[in-house]
Amino acid sequence: MVRFLNHRIGDQRIIRLIQKWLKAGVLEEGIVTTSEQGTGQGSVASPLLANLYLHYVFDLWANRWRQRSATGNMIIVRYADDIVVGFEREADAHRFQIEIRERLEKFSLSLHPEKTRLITFGRYAASRRRERGLGKPETFDFLGFTHICGKSLRGDFMLLRKSRRDRMRAKLREIKDRLRWLRNQPIREQAKWLRQVVRGYYEYHAVPANLRSLQAFREHVIFLWKLALRHRGQMDTTSTSRVEKLAAQWLPKPRILHPWPAIRFAVRHPR
Repeated sequence: MVRFLNHRIGDQRIIRLIQKWLKAGVLEEGIVTTSEQGTGQGSVASPLLANLYLHYVFDLWANRWRQRSATGNMIIVRYADDIVVGFEREADAHRFQIEIRERLEKFSLSLHPEKTRLITFGRYAASRRRERGLGKPETFDFLGFTHICGKSLRGDFMLLRKSRRDRMRAKLREIKDRLRWLRNQPIREQAKWLRQVVRGYYEYHAVPANLRSLQAFREHVIFLWKLALRHRGQMDTTSTSRVEKLAAQWLPKPRILHPWPAIRFAVRHPR
C-alpha cells in the first residue's frame, strides 16, 4: 500500500500520516484492537485506500491484459470491490479467470467463492444455451440490480435491470422500523419523511424496464404506513381508503427517470 501511495504522493508527511492511520487500530466496546493487515473497518480512509490499492492491483493489470492477451472484445466495469468483466470469446474468459486469481494472490487478495461466476450472457446467450440443452440465460447481481437477458416488444435483445429483492426487503425493514418511532408524530411529518424516502429510492432504481419493482415498493410502503397509523392507539381504525388518499397526496408515483442504455451521455444535472 505504501509503495502504491508513493506513486501518487510526494509529500512524506502525508505518507507518515496515512501509515499512522493504518496502525491506529479499532475501538470496540472500550477495547482497542490492532491488525497488521488491511485497513480499519468503517474508517473514513478505507474506501479511498481500497480503490487506490485495486487501481494498481486490478485496473492497470486488467487493461494491459485486454491489450495484450485478449483475442476478442472485452469490457471491464469496477465499482469499489465489485467487478464485472465481459468477453466476446469464451476462451478469453477462462484464461482471465485463472490469471486473475494468480494476480490477486500475489497481493494477499482473493475472489469471493460464491459471488465469482462464469456465465453466458448477452445477445446470443439464449440461443447458445438452447443449443446445449440448457434453460434460460443466467442472471447476475451488480450494484443493487439483477441483470437479465430480455427481449424488446420487437423481439430484439434487451438488457433488463430489476431491483434486487433482498435489497428491497432490507429497505422496507428499515422503513418499518423507522415508522414505529414516527407513528405518534403528526401525519404531515410522517408523510414528509416517507416522500423523501420514496423519492430517493426512485432516483436510483427508476431505470427502464424496472417500473413493476417501483410499483411494488410503493405499495409495500403504503401498507407499512397503514399498519403504523393503525397502531397509534387501540381505537384507531384508519381505513385503507384514507391511507390511499394520503399516499396519492404525498407519495410520488413511480416513473422512469433514467435514460435507456442505448442513449449515451444523457445525463441530467440540476445545474
